[in-house]
Amino acid sequence: MMHTYTYPEFEYHRSAEQLSGQAQHHPVVIIGGGPVGLSMALDCASRGIRTVLLDDNNSVSIGSRAVCYAKRALEFWDRLGVAAPLVEQGIRWQVGKVFHRDSLAYQFDLLPEAQHKLPAMINLQQYYLEEHLVEACMAQPLIELRWKHKLLALEQGADGVQLQVETPDGRFSMQAAWVIACDGASSDTRKMVGAEFTGQAFQDRFLIADVVMKAEFPTERWFWFDPPFHPGQSVLLHKQCDNVWRIDFQLGWEADPVEEKKPERVIPRIQAMLGQDVEFELEWVSVYQFACRRIDKFRHGRVIFAGDAAHQVSPFGARGANSGVQDVDNLAWKLAAVLAGQAPESLLDTYHEERALAADDNLRNSTRSTDFITPKSRSSLRLRNAVLELARSEAFARPLVNSGRLSTPTHYLGCSLNTLDADAFIGRMLPGTPCADAPVQIAGADAWLLNQLGRGFTLLAFGPGARPVALGGISAELLEVGRDLLDAEGVLSERYDAQPGTVYLIRPDQYVAARWRRFDENAVRAALARCLGH
Repeated sequence: MMHTYTYPEFEYHRSAEQLSGQAQHHPVVIIGGGPVGLSMALDCASRGIRTVLLDDNNSVSIGSRAVCYAKRALEFWDRLGVAAPLVEQGIRWQVGKVFHRDSLAYQFDLLPEAQHKLPAMINLQQYYLEEHLVEACMAQPLIELRWKHKLLALEQGADGVQLQVETPDGRFSMQAAWVIACDGASSDTRKMVGAEFTGQAFQDRFLIADVVMKAEFPTERWFWFDPPFHPGQSVLLHKQCDNVWRIDFQLGWEADPVEEKKPERVIPRIQAMLGQDVEFELEWVSVYQFACRRIDKFRHGRVIFAGDAAHQVSPFGARGANSGVQDVDNLAWKLAAVLAGQAPESLLDTYHEERALAADDNLRNSTRSTDFITPKSRSSLRLRNAVLELARSEAFARPLVNSGRLSTPTHYLGCSLNTLDADAFIGRMLPGTPCADAPVQIAGADAWLLNQLGRGFTLLAFGPGARPVALGGISAELLEVGRDLLDAEGVLSERYDAQPGTVYLIRPDQYVAARWRRFDENAVRAALARCLGH
């Protein structure tokens, strides 16, 4: 199989430690070269942090795997300068349709609101994503990629971590101030620190078939409940680039995963769906069982977990890779502040506070989706089918249809880094909320708000009167609407409920930290201190 893609092989090199026989001390060592680990390396580099990334393989992931990348992840990669080729190569979509038996029951639009730079979602095979990220890492002098380097053991001390690493040339030792574990759902690093990874495993199996074909389907997400071509089960269809289509077939718990992957089993299922006359080729086939679980603590001393190493969800809803990228977005700026001595180590505990909240939200939504897709009792099945029937004509039933709630960024409402409103605001830009993009103009040229928010803290001021505020070596830089950029269409002011004098304190990960109706230097300094964990 694999007719459309040739896997690259990245070159293994002997490291400086191997050549010298002396363990070197690194600020950050990242374990795992998937999308999360590579994104972590790039975000650290953007903040001036030197990293070493270890991966026990020397290529990209086998198969399409994570396919859907949501707007928030694209905004993160856009800040790092890598989103443009992903969006150009990927398949844009924002409409999803849900079918019950042989007719449409419900459809949705992920981004009904216009005037955003990036699409609601793109579909792109994970191996392409990883290849783009590897290329970006290789161009970054602060990142060292070490392929065929397997972590065997680690030992934590007061000031760092000692790592034992195996390579084709034998074993050697490394030292790191911090270790970021991005080594997937079967994380060896998690086992090394004795972390708990608990949750629910679902008693069902699904077949993934990546199929090469020229089809008439639109670039939308189509999901069937109990279709005539696969009765009693569910099917999901997505388009990827290179005329590759992802098809997921629910199989049931009794299905034999070895038998179901055989072409003589897969091809008839696809022919029943597409018709006997449609020509196609199998690109990749896999059978999976999924679980919803997370780690007990995202930080274990100087070892911090991100992505599937920290949490695992069902694939329905595209919450896995997207949530992992948001882990990185939350962690890197905090780690940079701690390494620079601008924040206490306790700031890193807020990574667990905020991202465990996100993981629990994803687990909750993922579990609900799974329960709707695979009812566990006859009464649950009857209720689900009644919802699908009602959704055809009754608006109240449509929000109850759950074929996988698509990934959205978590709002950190009520978390400790936020400063609560002292003034009256309306709208959705509460402290703890990710910033909404908006069209702006700079020097007469069209631009976008999120591209103007720096890598540090930003004071977004609507009108004159505000000024930059510094605290312990960190400065909240001023971005003044009317001077630095223009809100020519009024969209920015509308989305941020802005009046003359309104000021927002924006975190380095483009989340709202605080907001006021007028600038008060002491209030801003206090909010900045809170946001740095002081």
